[in-house]
Amino acid sequence: MHLFTKPARWLAAAACGLLAATALPAGTAGAATTAAGAGPGSAFGAGAAPAVPARYLQQKLDWQPCASAPLECASMTVPRDWYHPDAGPSLTIAVSRLRAPDPAARKGVLMMAAGGPGASGLPRPARLASYSPKLAAAYDIVGFDQRGVGASTNVVCSDQDEVDALFTGGDLRDRSPEALRRTVDRARDFVRDCRRNSGDLLPYVTTDQAVHDMDLYRQLLGVPKVSYYGPSYAGFLGAYYATEFPRSVERVVLDSSVDFSGSWESFMTGQPLSFQRRYEQDFLPWLASNDASYHQGRTPEEVRGGYERLRAALSAHPLDIEGTVITANHLDAATSDAMYNEEKFPALAQLLGLLQHPDQAPAPARKAVAEQLKHPLQAGFAADFFTVTCGDTAWNRDTRSWVRHSEESTRTHPLVGARELTFASVCTNWPRMRTPQVKVTGEGLPPVLMLGSRKDPATHYEGVQRAHRALAGSRLVTVEGGDHGQFQNHNACVDAHVEAYLLDGTLPGGDTTCPAPARAAGTA
Repeated sequence: MHLFTKPARWLAAAACGLLAATALPAGTAGAATTAAGAGPGSAFGAGAAPAVPARYLQQKLDWQPCASAPLECASMTVPRDWYHPDAGPSLTIAVSRLRAPDPAARKGVLMMAAGGPGASGLPRPARLASYSPKLAAAYDIVGFDQRGVGASTNVVCSDQDEVDALFTGGDLRDRSPEALRRTVDRARDFVRDCRRNSGDLLPYVTTDQAVHDMDLYRQLLGVPKVSYYGPSYAGFLGAYYATEFPRSVERVVLDSSVDFSGSWESFMTGQPLSFQRRYEQDFLPWLASNDASYHQGRTPEEVRGGYERLRAALSAHPLDIEGTVITANHLDAATSDAMYNEEKFPALAQLLGLLQHPDQAPAPARKAVAEQLKHPLQAGFAADFFTVTCGDTAWNRDTRSWVRHSEESTRTHPLVGARELTFASVCTNWPRMRTPQVKVTGEGLPPVLMLGSRKDPATHYEGVQRAHRALAGSRLVTVEGGDHGQFQNHNACVDAHVEAYLLDGTLPGGDTTCPAPARAAGTA
């Protein structure tokens, strides 16, 4: 549920991560060894880890220019199942790096990953280096596509048309027996496709398996420790990595993290409240204050009324724009996506005006909207997202209880509460997994820097606080705002904390706050 970082152009999801080994030394060669750094929080138990076959440890990363970014890329081979590394076919993980310009001044390696789960982490080092030249000068910044994603071995479920129908067909606020049955049936069909197309892979596309890929990557880079930066779901991933391999990490930043102290179910059932809070407390007042520009109402109540009238019209009569049939669900998906960052508010305001008066919109604008709204969630993203979120932790499998729960969520927090039954029904029907459970405590770790904002829609502040309490010794920087993702968001206060920690090891003396990033008057 982008939970996280944006899964596709318009759907927010709870909330949010290819090929001359030159500068970095290759991994240690020799006989099979244990996974370095596995500690007491490891799912292996009591610090024990299965032996890593030599064929994995002795491989060389053949670095070549990446196809679409100013990076070097390579691929590495990993066991399908780290608990039985000799069983089944190996998987391929795509990795990337941007080396520090002066090796003599390099502090180490900064590993980063993408959110989702389902987003690509391969290009991320280039963006971070562009945003923070100080970090680019101090670190080799490395990324990867997590197993199941992008240029790595993919998990495959339904095709795009079926994924579109799952999220945009009908009206997800419709609570009639026929509509509820259709939602559950479509979710069951999606899971059927996952099992048919990727059944033997599904048990191994989990956060726990992915962190072992990460530590093999560290070993192949030839470094004893890495520092780590991870936003959204990548925060969850980083917390698991640090817990299972505490001796492999030096400095860790978890930005707007998914709550790793509980289950995916407990996290995702908190999203309807946080998206609705962002919509009501930030977007509606902002749009009312800009009525002279967008003409959507002079008060939040007037703006909400206009939104509901437009939504009802789309529910009754979906709008065909340049061949894309826009439903009420498309509108909700576009709106929830825009809640991630205030810089998206103007585009959403313009979208509302266009959907209210489509015949008055110029052809280029209509074509752009048709393209933007066509696929709220990409099929590849959906496949990995559900594989991880349904397989990492246990779910309540009682469909009747989810029908009751989702009715309340739809009534009280309709923006994303209406889609709760869709997400839950997928996990309710997911094949049962035996995924090791990882308890994050902070034991044996250096102090971890955490970031969160009070009205983040995707990774709600309540979850960030629970994760902070669970991670002993962590410091929490709270942003007095609502955007998702605090670093790389042009917030000088946050950036100063992150750079001071990663560059010099300097942490705030205790939990602290930062103001929201400054915005130009009258804009987002």
